Amino acid sequence: MNITLWTVAGLLAALFLASGAGKLLQPKAKVVASSGAWAESFPPGALKGIGLVEVLGAIGLILPAAVDIAPALAPVAAIGLAVVMVGAAVTHGRRGETKNVAVNAVLLALALVVAWGRFGPYAF
Repeated sequence: MNITLWTVAGLLAALFLASGAGKLLQPKAKVVASSGAWAESFPPGALKGIGLVEVLGAIGLILPAAVDIAPALAPVAAIGLAVVMVGAAVTHGRRGETKNVAVNAVLLALALVVAWGRFGPYAF
């Protein structure tokens, strides 16, 4: 199970790092073009904030456990990313973007699996 949790955490970290870096490093117009029309509803600072949270969450899933410094931060990062996915699902749900809600639900479930495993029976 430890290998599975590392694999899921690595997948989530890669996805959130790419998504967050895009929001953090690109201007709003490019974020809207690449991520979708939902981004038009948010000011540029909010998009940068979301991107920063995603990047920090991605780093927090892997780095603390990999270097064995405060490994308890890994499940905390997973919970943080799960909260981000709840917000994303609400945003997409209000806009009627059911395909995006389904993606958010899958990422939410994966983040919760990592949090459960690392807080519970497979803690570091």
